[in-house]
Amino acid sequence: MQYKVLIVEDDRSVSDALEDCLSGWEMEPRSVRDFKNVMGEFRAFAPHLVLMDIGLPYLDGYSLCKSIRAESSAPVIFISAASENMNIVMAMELGADDFIVKPFDRSVLIAKLRAHLRRAYEFADRQPELRLSDAVLDTGEHCLKRNGERIELTKNEYRILHVLLTQKGKLVRRDTLMEALWQTDSFVDENTLTVNVARLRKKLAAAGLGDPVRTRFGEGYILREDV
Repeated sequence: MQYKVLIVEDDRSVSDALEDCLSGWEMEPRSVRDFKNVMGEFRAFAPHLVLMDIGLPYLDGYSLCKSIRAESSAPVIFISAASENMNIVMAMELGADDFIVKPFDRSVLIAKLRAHLRRAYEFADRQPELRLSDAVLDTGEHCLKRNGERIELTKNEYRILHVLLTQKGKLVRRDTLMEALWQTDSFVDENTLTVNVARLRKKLAAAGLGDPVRTRFGEGYILREDV
């Protein structure tokens, strides 16, 4: 499998060197050129992994990581000379998967990228298939796929649906779902969970999958067993 890697680095010499480094390792690297439209390039390329610098024109890497995390679970790895602990902590808090300090050893970079890609996609492919009607939950790309179309899920929506699908027909208590979301580095309270479930239900309905989630007030949610 050829993994697509988006390089978000405004120093052209560094991004060119990264492209050269990654090519030939079952990776298809592409560097962002329009830093006013990084998210547009991200959506168009649909990368499996993102290499992100911190200091960028227009929006910094932290802001872009937050935007990516709102709609994708693709691993985000920061590469930066700003190695202070606060920068590393902030990156991880915003959903980054790793932080590599410049200058870095190329062999170490390749090894880390391949490890993240294996965890995110190859290991995930070995899990049992989770279906919702005629849609399949892609545990590698963290989205629903139906008739060749992608139904994008936020990090929280994916985690909620994953738990409900593994417990189809059973009551999943609210505290169980909140614990699952905490594992994604998201702080959630009762209201946040309610909002995320409501958004997931709207997204499923808009995709033509009806409303398979049933609410048991004060207790939790049940995904209908017949879907």
